[in-house]
Amino acid sequence: METSDFDYHLPPELIAQRPPDRRGDSRMMVVHKESGLIEHRKFSDLGDYLKESDLLVLNDTRVVPARYFSNDGRKEILRIEAISPTVWKCLVKPGRKLREGKTIEIGDATGTILEILEEGGERIIEFDREPDEENLGHLALPPYIERADEDSDKERYQTVFAKEEGAIAAPTAGLHFSDGDLEKWNHAFVTLHVGIGTFRPVSVENLAEHHMHSERYTLSPRACEQINSADRVVAIGTTTVRVLESCFEQSGNPLKPQTGETDIFIFPPHDFGVVDVLLTNFHLPKSTLMMLVSALADRELIMKAYEEAVKEHYRFFSYGDCMLIV
Repeated sequence: METSDFDYHLPPELIAQRPPDRRGDSRMMVVHKESGLIEHRKFSDLGDYLKESDLLVLNDTRVVPARYFSNDGRKEILRIEAISPTVWKCLVKPGRKLREGKTIEIGDATGTILEILEEGGERIIEFDREPDEENLGHLALPPYIERADEDSDKERYQTVFAKEEGAIAAPTAGLHFSDGDLEKWNHAFVTLHVGIGTFRPVSVENLAEHHMHSERYTLSPRACEQINSADRVVAIGTTTVRVLESCFEQSGNPLKPQTGETDIFIFPPHDFGVVDVLLTNFHLPKSTLMMLVSALADRELIMKAYEEAVKEHYRFFSYGDCMLIV
């Protein structure tokens, strides 16, 4: 498999710049991986494809304000890890202005560049005091959303069940659910803090050469018990898939409770040990997420589905419509 095998043409106007007026108003393409049937439905029809014995598994990570601008507006940092309250690992822009020893002022806090990491070019920045996250931190909306974050994003770029703080980006398949939706179905929560990998494209043609960044995850004893006893596991989002399949690689079946970091890279062919059904949004061309969904269903079927989604004017990416693979 090569990266170019997962490319498709996407007209820019199909990239959702804002969420729908109400959660759950999205369209839902249903892809039947055995028969190849493709249906055009709505997210509100999700229950038509679920069984009473199914278990929905969702990622309860909470997005934190990770994007900061310097007081002069000329520099920008994206916190990808808080090593301590005042020592951060960050992506920076522009890199030429933030070399070792240089400083950046964010509100009353002054940060000094201690180190430039060899792989990826991230900076270790030490601040003289903790920057004011509440007033100066911004949500790191994906770069394909071509606008600044707004007050409304604080609520809409967060799932209604978000609990465990630590993500840079939202687990977007979960954004379709409204308060009360989960009461209809058996469900469990796992945690994966969506990290820098979300912003990194695949830069090599040979998939075997691509290295995923690690992301922190937790599978609790309660969730483990629920998943091990489920007849069919319905993963809500690719981040949930990464947790479940990582845990399967670590412990086999049955799953065991665990906390750790995963750099799992799922692409065809892949034998899924836990996940049976997947609800996910539409993903960027040539992305690792396109590769993951193509591993659950046939690559040719997924490429056909994406071609049809473009033709039918589905809304793409974080604030867009969704796909159910059954």
